[in-house]
Amino acid sequence: MITKKEVQQILSETESYCIERTSSTKNADKFCQAICAFSNDISGSRKNGYLIIGVHDNGKLSGLKVNDELLLQISNIRTDGNILPQPVMSVEKFSFYGGDVLIVEVQPSDFPPVRYRGRVWVRVGPRKSMASEAEEKILIERRLSNVRTFDAMPCLRTTTADLDITLFKKEFLPQAIAEEVLAADKRPIEEQLASLGFFDLRYNCPTTGAIILFGKTPERHLPGSYVQYVRFKGKDRAGDIINEHKFSGNLCKELIKIDAFIETSISQKRPIPISVLREETVSNYPYWATRELLMNAIMHRDYESNMPVQFYEYDDRIEVQNPGSLYGKVSPENFPNVSDYRNPYIAEAMKILGYVNRFSRGVFRVQKELIENGNGKASFDLSLITAFRVVEKVSEKYFEAGFGLETDQDYPENATQILEDTTQKTEDTTQKLENITQKTLPRKHHPENTTQMLEKTVREAPSIYPITTQDTTQKTENTTQKRLPKRYDIEGTTQKFKNTLHEPSAEYRITPQKTTQKFKDTTQKTKNTTQKRLPRSDYPEQILYFVKEKPGITRKELSELLNITADGVKYHLKSLVQRGVIKREGSDRSGKWVIVKI
Repeated sequence: MITKKEVQQILSETESYCIERTSSTKNADKFCQAICAFSNDISGSRKNGYLIIGVHDNGKLSGLKVNDELLLQISNIRTDGNILPQPVMSVEKFSFYGGDVLIVEVQPSDFPPVRYRGRVWVRVGPRKSMASEAEEKILIERRLSNVRTFDAMPCLRTTTADLDITLFKKEFLPQAIAEEVLAADKRPIEEQLASLGFFDLRYNCPTTGAIILFGKTPERHLPGSYVQYVRFKGKDRAGDIINEHKFSGNLCKELIKIDAFIETSISQKRPIPISVLREETVSNYPYWATRELLMNAIMHRDYESNMPVQFYEYDDRIEVQNPGSLYGKVSPENFPNVSDYRNPYIAEAMKILGYVNRFSRGVFRVQKELIENGNGKASFDLSLITAFRVVEKVSEKYFEAGFGLETDQDYPENATQILEDTTQKTEDTTQKLENITQKTLPRKHHPENTTQMLEKTVREAPSIYPITTQDTTQKTENTTQKRLPKRYDIEGTTQKFKNTLHEPSAEYRITPQKTTQKFKDTTQKTKNTTQKRLPRSDYPEQILYFVKEKPGITRKELSELLNITADGVKYHLKSLVQRGVIKREGSDRSGKWVIVKI
């Protein structure tokens, strides 16, 4: 790091290719462009560059007082993902009689060209500018001489014919390079790939990273470059395999599928009431945290290994294991506070595509989200010699009362016990059946119809066994069995109930007249409860309430809250938009609803 004496010497010198002064503290773009230019070191001097904040162009101090906010703002430039590959820099404050000086010391990058928001900046003398094609070519050749990571190595015996060039041009380039720069770029595809580190001009072939990201058949060249998902029944691999899937192909295509798979097939959401009008949505495995753990495994894995990334789901946890242990400067003692990249070009591409966010922060955000969702912290197994494993437990909140699997104790097996409990717990039993039916049956099988059939049966049944009319019993069983899982199957209980009514226990003598009256009361209560469904005209008002409470609410969540179909929610949302009451801002996945008028 530079010393105070050296700072005083620099202040007395004029600006040059490695020194830039500024009195501004707000121009973040200017700071980033300077850091990018120093990283590229177009002169090839291998000298560190110095951005000096708090000094006028003539070398005089501006009287700046450096506070913690400014220090944090400048330090965050290194990890905010706008400068890629990540710059090597340090920040230091020096105090003088005339004011403070903030020094940003930047080391030349071993992997140029370095880009700031898709543009290559270089410094020629005391001025910085965007690199020309010739200057960018110099930086590419310099990078090739510094190749050390596997994803930057040439994949011999391959050509551009092994790459999906259309995918590269349509999906990746527009996100990696600024629009005006891309429009003016008339170079051959080989040079465009090389400028991003995906083509080796010395061997005239794509790099390993290019095959992994854009290859037509990556497994042909790298047998372990895929993700293996397996759902095991039970808590270990000895259980039966319920489901399995192989995500093979280039990452540019497969990452989209993996993202959707986690959101739709792994992360299952359920609402938990926290007050009369509010609910909290809880997932068995939170989407973002699970996605982040798997994306990290794909990004940091050892692609020289033939082992795939293992994404294994059990009854009580998810395990993600990738080949390759901790890499570079990372050790069990400093993980996860220190980061290093086995595949810097793949990491950079995944950042550009939006699958990893800010560097060095993912693990901390994952742990926070898992704790808030009730999963507890993820555990990292650092003892494996050639692999790295992380375990994510299932959420305990997800299986709280009313949301988990019911035990057999909730369903007595003998008819005598049922008859004994009927006279004392009729209302509780009715409420349980109502809750189960409302969760399971669609509107066309709503219990209102079943309630009316039961009332009719009670009126028309023979006086000896008032509630055992065969036709009504069969209709009720057929309707329920269309949707209820096996554990809610009432066929056996119905038969036991009928037999017990024919042959009542001597210990519990309940007359048919009492039972009939009890069922009539229960039927009326069930009918009153089920008739509380919202009128169709009230749904828009309820939707506006939930949108106001949670602007980012999804159609699926509205469907669950209102107890109507997804198509019904779509109809009401469309109607509100057409009437100018609400509007949608942003994408379908990350956007939000905005109330325009009420």
